[in-house]
Amino acid sequence: MLAQQRQQAILERVRSAGGVRVADLVRELGVSDMTIRRDLEVLAERGLLEKVHGGATTLGPGSTEEPGFTAKSARQQQEKESIARRAAQLVRPGTAVALSAGTTTWALARHLIGVPELTVITNSIPVAEVFHRNPRADRTVVLTGGVRTPSDALVGPVAVAAIRRLHVDTLFLGVHGMSVRAGFTTPNLLESETDRELVNAAHRLVVPADHTKWNTVGISTIAELREADVVISDPGLPQEARTELAERAGELIIAEGSQ
Repeated sequence: MLAQQRQQAILERVRSAGGVRVADLVRELGVSDMTIRRDLEVLAERGLLEKVHGGATTLGPGSTEEPGFTAKSARQQQEKESIARRAAQLVRPGTAVALSAGTTTWALARHLIGVPELTVITNSIPVAEVFHRNPRADRTVVLTGGVRTPSDALVGPVAVAAIRRLHVDTLFLGVHGMSVRAGFTTPNLLESETDRELVNAAHRLVVPADHTKWNTVGISTIAELREADVVISDPGLPQEARTELAERAGELIIAEGSQ
């Protein structure tokens, strides 16, 4: 295996599991301890992972880092599509659902186009545009209004006031990260306030989140893990995360077909 191929394999392992040990890589790749350490140094110098004692971990994004909608939509596309397809199976005709801002909820919106007699509440401009591009006489879409964030969410007092008057059957909550310590988080303080109102307005909370969201922490908590009735993720979710979510959330669903 060439050095470049080996380093790519290491990087994929780190991104999938969240971290690796040098000893495990030596055994799996059949090279020396020194070779693995050099590979980790190269990847760390390129800003692709973080070296730690005995191994490496994924880079922890800053708690206020907020990539734009376009940047986020290019990440984990296959996983998000599978998660969205599975999430759509939870929606019944004639119900009211809320979709918060996020690229996974945006993917979900495309799978809800054909659901009849659906009422959709959203603070996401891209989500609303999905439905407006596909008009139906038997569907109602309510865009909350408010101030636009980098992730194309509408937030602030106008959005909060609109949501406080509403009640929905199910909220599909897009999140920046999830962890045992911090729960479901966002890097935007105003967005967290709006999202918390959506949580309060919903009878059922569903969190569609791919495996890269695990142990990522934004500056503000939206909800605790135990508040989620359902979490939907993909097969790349680490075993540690599966155990914690299965114990703390109401139900953990792994959307097959994303790997």
